[in-house]
Amino acid sequence: MAAVMLAPAASRLLMSGNEAVARAVWEAGTKVAAGYPGTPATEMLEQLSTYPDMYTEWSVNEKVSLEVAIGASMMGSRSFSAMKHVGLNVASDALMTLTLTGVEGGLVIAVADDVGMSSSQNEQDSRFWGRFAHVPMLEPADSQEAYDMTRYAYELSEEFQVPVILRLTSRICHVKGLVTVGERIERPAKGFNKNAERWVMVPGHAKRRIPLMLQREQELKRLSDRSPLNMLEPGTDRRVGFITSGPAYMHVREAFPDAPVLKLGLSHPWPLEKVAALAEMADTLVVVEEVEPILETELKAAGFAVHGKDFLPRIGELAPEVVKPAVERLLRKEAAPEPQSALAPPPLFPRPPTLCASCPHMGVYYTLSQLKNLTISGDIGCYTLGAGHPWNSLDSTICMGASMGIALGMDKGRGEQDRNKRIVAVIGDSTFMHMGMQGLLDLTWNRGNVTILLLDNGTVGMTGGQNTPANGRDIHGQGAPRIDFPRLVEALGVKKERIHVLDPYQLPVLFKALRDETKIDDVSVIITDRPCVLIEEFKPFRPYVVEEDKCTGCGNCVEVGCPAIHVTRREKVVKPSGKEVELAFTRIDSVACTGCGLCVQPCAPEAIVHFAPAGSVISIQPA
Repeated sequence: MAAVMLAPAASRLLMSGNEAVARAVWEAGTKVAAGYPGTPATEMLEQLSTYPDMYTEWSVNEKVSLEVAIGASMMGSRSFSAMKHVGLNVASDALMTLTLTGVEGGLVIAVADDVGMSSSQNEQDSRFWGRFAHVPMLEPADSQEAYDMTRYAYELSEEFQVPVILRLTSRICHVKGLVTVGERIERPAKGFNKNAERWVMVPGHAKRRIPLMLQREQELKRLSDRSPLNMLEPGTDRRVGFITSGPAYMHVREAFPDAPVLKLGLSHPWPLEKVAALAEMADTLVVVEEVEPILETELKAAGFAVHGKDFLPRIGELAPEVVKPAVERLLRKEAAPEPQSALAPPPLFPRPPTLCASCPHMGVYYTLSQLKNLTISGDIGCYTLGAGHPWNSLDSTICMGASMGIALGMDKGRGEQDRNKRIVAVIGDSTFMHMGMQGLLDLTWNRGNVTILLLDNGTVGMTGGQNTPANGRDIHGQGAPRIDFPRLVEALGVKKERIHVLDPYQLPVLFKALRDETKIDDVSVIITDRPCVLIEEFKPFRPYVVEEDKCTGCGNCVEVGCPAIHVTRREKVVKPSGKEVELAFTRIDSVACTGCGLCVQPCAPEAIVHFAPAGSVISIQPA
C-alpha cells in the first residue's frame, strides 16, 4: 500500500470520521496500532497503515489487537486499537483487567457502533463498557471532533493512566467533513518499568488496584463538569432542553435549533452540575441517545426528571424526522405511542443481498441445497448469505467462530427425531483464524460428529478484501508467513484421512466429498480453495452465454444462485404425468460473468457455452 500524501500543518482536508481518527492517532506520536477489520471501523487501520513512523497490523481478532496495544503501552509508547461494537465483546477480557492495571503510554480504543445494523448481527450500545470498565468515554459528533477528541484522548489517557474509549457510530465513521489537521509529534518510548504488583494481576495484586480505579473515577467525574467537551448551549425556547451526544446532537440541533442543549463529548462520567444548570433553563428535559436509555436511567437515579425512551425508539438512528414528531407529542402532553425508529420506507422492488458472480461460496451452497437430511451451522462472513434464496442452506448464525461450538452442541444435544441428521459447520478462513480454531479443537477433543466446510477465499471478503495469515501478506501487502490449513487442522486433532482440499467450482467432486464425509461418524474438514472474485489473485475465465434454441427452461442454472444469470421468461407446462411445472428460460450477462462454470455443470440440455466478443482479450483457463 502506498504511503499517504501528508498535508502540512493546519491544512483542511475532507475526511471521514475514520480517516480523521487515523490522522489524529498518527499525529499524536502513536507507535503501535492494531485492529481487526469490521464495518464500520475498518478504514481506521487501513488509513493508519499508509502513515510512516509507526507499526500497524491486522490482528487475528480484537482481543489480540487490544493485547498488542497494551504491550506497547507497557513499554511507554502510545498505542491504538480499533474494532466494531461486537469486537469489543471479544476484547473485553483484556479490557476488564486493563482498567485495574491502567496504562503507561497513552492507549486509545476506538469502537464503532453499527447503529441501525447495516452490517451487523446485533445493535449494541458500547457506552455500557465505559460504565462496566470504569473508563472515560469520548463521543465525537463529526469528523473534526473525531480528530480533536482522538488527540485529546491520549492526553487524558496519560494524565489519569487509563485507557480511553472513543465511541463512534456508522454515521461518524463514514460521513465526511472538513477537518483542520496538524503535524506528527514524535514521542519516544519511556521504557518498561518492572512492577509485578501492577502488571501481574493475581487476586492479591488486583484487590489493591481496585481502590485506585475507584479514586480515578471520582477524579474523572470532577473533570467532566469543567471539561470543555461538555458544552452547555443556552436557547430561547425553554419548553424543552436536550441532553445528547455524538451524531444525535446534530439531529437535535436540526430538529430544535432554538432549544437549550447539553452536548456531551466526555459522556462518561457525565457532568452533574451542568445537567442541573440545564434543568434551570428548560421546563422539560429530554435525553436523546443512541440506542439504549443508559444516561436516562442514570439521570433518573440521580433525581432528575427526564424523558427519553418513553417517546423515542430504542432501535436505529434518531434522525430529525424521528426526534421532532416524538418530542412535539411530548410537549402537547399526548400519550406516548409505540416509538417509531424511522419513517416508513418508500415502496421499492425488493433487492435481497446475494453473493458475487463466480463467488466460490456459490458452489458450496448449491451443493448443500442438493443434499438432504443436513443441519447446517453457519458463521459470520459473506457466506452467511447462504441462508438466503435460492440455497436456503444455513440453519444458524450467531457470532464470529460460533459455527464450531454450535455444531458440537447440535451433535451432542440431538434427540431421536434428529438422530439420522448429519451436522455440517460452515466457516470462512478469516473467521476460522479469528475464533474458529478453538471451536475445532473442542470438537476433536470431545469427539464430535461434524463435517466442517472451511471456505478459504484468501481474504476478509465481507469487509473489503483485507489480508490475512491465509494469503501470506501483511497489512502493507508485504510477504508474510502463510498458514497451511491442512496442517493446522491436523494439529488441532483432525485425522489426516478426514482432511480434503478441493476446488469449489468442481461440483461433482464437492458433492461426493460432502456426501461421503457426512456419512462418517467423526470430525471431517473439507477445505475449499478458490480466491475471492474481488481480489487480485482471482483471474477471470472466458464468460458464458445461453444458447436460447437449446435452453429447455429446466432452471437448474438458476438454482446455482449466480447474479449474472437472469430469467427472461417463465412458462407453466403440464407433464405427461399430469404434474404442472414452471419452466425458467435464462440468459447470462456476459459482462458480469467471469466464467467459473458453476452454471454449466447442472445444465441438463448443455445450453450454456463459452462466449468471447470479437477482438476481446480474455484470460482462458479451464474452469
